[in-house]
Amino acid sequence: MDSPIYGFLPAAGAVDLGEPLDTSALIQPRCEPEIVFTLGRDLKGPHITAADVVAASSGVAVGIEVLDSRFVDYGFTMADVVADNTSASRFVVGVPVPPSGIDLRLVGVLLEKNGEVVATASGAASLGHPAAAVAWLVRQLAAEDEGLAAGQIVLSGGLTAAVPVRPGDVVTATIDRLGSVELGCR
Repeated sequence: MDSPIYGFLPAAGAVDLGEPLDTSALIQPRCEPEIVFTLGRDLKGPHITAADVVAASSGVAVGIEVLDSRFVDYGFTMADVVADNTSASRFVVGVPVPPSGIDLRLVGVLLEKNGEVVATASGAASLGHPAAAVAWLVRQLAAEDEGLAAGQIVLSGGLTAAVPVRPGDVVTATIDRLGSVELGCR
């Protein structure tokens, strides 16, 4: 893919902290770490910047997005993945912290599976700055006269490659200054 894409996570896809991921309900689940923004006020318009996103956010948190695709081995075209809602399936979000004073480009990201490090990154892995990814989304929505509303959470994009999971696996995402979130699989 040569450009970002976006999908929507249904509220029913939320996995509560400590709740296991039911892999039997999924086809081929994979997990990736994300920086999650909680909006404190509405964001709308064609000129929204990363600074606007940070200023509008009441909190940022570490999250794990669970991808699931109906396409074998995630082999899809751009049209396929858009039709499949970007493989969006489930998500878990840690406890938000205020974004002030945190340079989200530079935060270190650690993804572990069953206690072993499987990937590392920085916040800059999401379009150079995770808030820039959210600003991009707002500008895309503006073309449809849409925006984001206060209270919504926005996952800003995968920071590492997604790792496959199966029953018994435990995935932990840790992001400097944001904390950790763990997802056990059954």
